[in-house]
Amino acid sequence: MNKSTIFFSFLSVALIAGCSQSTRQQKSMQNADFPSFSAEAHRGGRGLMPENTIIAMQNAMTFDAVTTLEMDTHITKDGKVVVTHDDYLSPGFMLTPEGKEIPKTDAKKYPIYQMNYDLIKTFDIGTKINTGFPQQKKIKTHLSLLADLIDAVQNDIKLKNKKQMFYNIETKCDVKGDNVVNPEPAVFVKLLMDVIEKKKITPYVVIQSFDKRTIQIIHKEYPGVRTSFLVANKKTYEENMADLGFKPFILSPVNTMVDDDLMKKAHADGVKVVPWTVNTLEEINRLKTLKVDGIISDYPNLF
Repeated sequence: MNKSTIFFSFLSVALIAGCSQSTRQQKSMQNADFPSFSAEAHRGGRGLMPENTIIAMQNAMTFDAVTTLEMDTHITKDGKVVVTHDDYLSPGFMLTPEGKEIPKTDAKKYPIYQMNYDLIKTFDIGTKINTGFPQQKKIKTHLSLLADLIDAVQNDIKLKNKKQMFYNIETKCDVKGDNVVNPEPAVFVKLLMDVIEKKKITPYVVIQSFDKRTIQIIHKEYPGVRTSFLVANKKTYEENMADLGFKPFILSPVNTMVDDDLMKKAHADGVKVVPWTVNTLEEINRLKTLKVDGIISDYPNLF
């Protein structure tokens, strides 16, 4: 092969790769109009149903005001994206495959990242009473793959002629957990976005995280995908934006951080504000008075 042929071979590969990336980014830019007020069911509405489960998401969809399903994701040992909040299978609201309690002394016995999904799904997340949520219905169920949850939600939308739901998906990871309870952020993002793109729900997705690294990667590698920066600190609005390094689609602060000053600064930058976790009508009304752009609540029946 002569030098000219080698040169054009490399050029062709580069152009194809560039076009592929451009096409991916162009597609991700075609976002659906975001709700004027994003009423979000936290973990699918864990005040009413077992958290982060398909049945919780389906239940949240029965409330007309709900626009957005909020959920958490982890990565399993076999590289699958599973919908769950905690780093470990929780003794607080889960049972073993035999239906037995997980002793509190075994609180770190079952790390999601060190278990294959086939084993994880044998644990029961639905029948043990979650003392923090007395209204929660008890139904035997299990942790689901994100792909399966999306299929169930989209199927419900189609069969029951429901409005399209938005998905607010959190990456559960941090620096201390790298390669212990979560993969490094680039790996996490790739696995997550592969599912989202395969299921063709990118226009309806927001990726949120306390771990700025994951949404920084999203911002760079998938610039059309909406991001949300979760915060619970004493930093000013300006300090949080400087820490992140770009203006996200949403700033999602703990509800107690929200005041008139924060709202004015965020809206002046074109940044939406969606606080968490708001579980009383009194606080919901206070935040609406401040003109927040949405609210995340454990109780979707409050919207």
